[in-house]
Amino acid sequence: MAYEANALRYDQMIYRACGKSGLKLPAIALGLWRNFGFDRPLDLSRDILHAAFDSGITHFDLANNYGGPQGAAEQNFGILLKRDFLPYRDELVISSKAGYRMWKGPYGDGGSRKYLISSIDQSLKRMGLDYVDIFYHHKPDRDTPIEESMMALDQIVRSGKALYVGISNYGAEETREAVRILAALGTPCLIHQPSYSMLYRWLETEKVIDAIGDCAIGCICFSPLSMGKLTNKTVNDPVGIDDKVHKRLIQLNEIATDRGQSLAQLSLAWVLRDKRVTTALIGASRIEHIADSVAALNKLDFTPEELKRIDEILA
Repeated sequence: MAYEANALRYDQMIYRACGKSGLKLPAIALGLWRNFGFDRPLDLSRDILHAAFDSGITHFDLANNYGGPQGAAEQNFGILLKRDFLPYRDELVISSKAGYRMWKGPYGDGGSRKYLISSIDQSLKRMGLDYVDIFYHHKPDRDTPIEESMMALDQIVRSGKALYVGISNYGAEETREAVRILAALGTPCLIHQPSYSMLYRWLETEKVIDAIGDCAIGCICFSPLSMGKLTNKTVNDPVGIDDKVHKRLIQLNEIATDRGQSLAQLSLAWVLRDKRVTTALIGASRIEHIADSVAALNKLDFTPEELKRIDEILA
């Protein structure tokens, strides 16, 4: 049966401007990192993508190394794009990245022009696309001048292979430098993709969020649930979780319960509390994860007392 998207899909989602660009992104986006490889049933991946788009999630985030094995997530996404989503291509923001090792030899990772141009070509082929909406340099490369990496991103936009470019896992000063170089080249940096959660706040401590705000670029945070730790499942079944962390999770869950939320919903709302954050990037292994995450948008506001209590718990 042909897929027909929910006619009311845009009614329940919040869309935020991405930096000072004209692009708006959904407050919740779906990452295809771990749950969309060849080791997962394709029909389940299909159902999750349907549930996401039907909920107003228009942004699907990939990378060349996602899946099991590497490249599998892009291949599977390409199959499902052709099967179900081509009629909706102009309603989607599809992103990919390159930076981590993908093939043998000296040109299979990093930030060289050689690697980045080859990577975008391979990603487009796997997905069956003419272009991606956003292409990221996935991580800084200490062995390549940042100017070369940014010039490669500029070339990728000018060649029509991506509409926008961004960076991921960059520190504060690296972010400022990347933004400066891209601006000088005439291809603005659209967005930064760092990890950020209540249990991992390097974005604050390393002043990366300040650089993002000062540079007026977007911010999409991955692992906002700290790889599944910030969920009720871990509260109830803390296998492999440090006792101190588990105690914090119990206390955070008490706040979530008082707010009428699950711990995951509280965690997503907390990440999105900062207006410099455009989007929280979730993963999903079941359809139910989509609905639970989107429901976090029903209560994004925090009282000063709640924020103070959360900081005390996390201190």
